[in-house]
Amino acid sequence: MNCTLQRFLAAAMLILVFPLLLLIALGCWISCGVALYSCTRIGYRKKHFTLYKFKTMQGDKLILETAEQQREWKLFGKLRKDPRVTGFGVLLRRFSLDELPQLWNVVLGDMALVGPRPIIDAEDAIYGRYSDRIHSVMPGITGLWQVSGRNTLTYRRRIVINNYYVRNRSLRLDLWIIWRTVWAVIGGRGAF
Repeated sequence: MNCTLQRFLAAAMLILVFPLLLLIALGCWISCGVALYSCTRIGYRKKHFTLYKFKTMQGDKLILETAEQQREWKLFGKLRKDPRVTGFGVLLRRFSLDELPQLWNVVLGDMALVGPRPIIDAEDAIYGRYSDRIHSVMPGITGLWQVSGRNTLTYRRRIVINNYYVRNRSLRLDLWIIWRTVWAVIGGRGAF
């Protein structure tokens, strides 16, 4: 999909959901003390950019207390029951509402609506020989791995799926992913 068209669509979506954004920001501020979270991610051609999300956690330091938590973190890079996530954050994550500020990243030209998820530097080493290929396209708010299992997929499986997407991307595939995203978000499967 054309970059200019994506930026226009993202801007239109931001305007449409603006009242919802304000309500979510208020809920985040009440539960976390801050509405937005930002972090540096690797984008197109390995250029770093600031990614925006609604803040869903209190505190940033994760302490893996059990062997099970360590195993889960190593496999998925996430915990199904992360103690840092607030009650409001659980709701936002279930329906991917915490991702809405990334529409601004699309408007800025740092992200696309569809593409591989942008990762942090520490994750790039896991991508190994696929890193350059995966970063040869714009990262997306949604992508093939998000509609193929979301957070229930291991890093290895995410890499395979992202690599497949880059090698086979097309307008048809992007539209199919957007369609599947709607149903994945409504169902809330694999979100935590």
